[in-house]
Amino acid sequence: MTDILGCILAISVHAANLHDTMMGAYPIELAMQKYPSLIGVCADGGYRGTFKEIVENDFGLKCDISEKIKPTGWQVLPKRWRVERTFAWLNGFRRLSKDYEISVDSAENMVLIAHCRVLLRRGGY
Repeated sequence: MTDILGCILAISVHAANLHDTMMGAYPIELAMQKYPSLIGVCADGGYRGTFKEIVENDFGLKCDISEKIKPTGWQVLPKRWRVERTFAWLNGFRRLSKDYEISVDSAENMVLIAHCRVLLRRGGY
């Protein structure tokens, strides 16, 4: 979960056999604990059903779901590029290129360490 600048607010790494729509609520819960002034979240079309219900009913947040891209050509999805940009920043770190970590805690921490480096190199922080 990122803010509008692409800074990570919360992260959750989970096993591949757990569906993202169910586990997507966990980073929301973490972010709500750290940032109680949060009023809404954005997600792509894959989170349309269960995730949206959990976010709106359990957390009381507004959930904006991006619409599908029309097959007429390439289009920028509003707001989604912010998360994709954060992933792009992290692509340059070799430790994140493969699943080297044994535990999910160490995987989450490696993402946070890499993101700290990105923020420090941007300057102004």
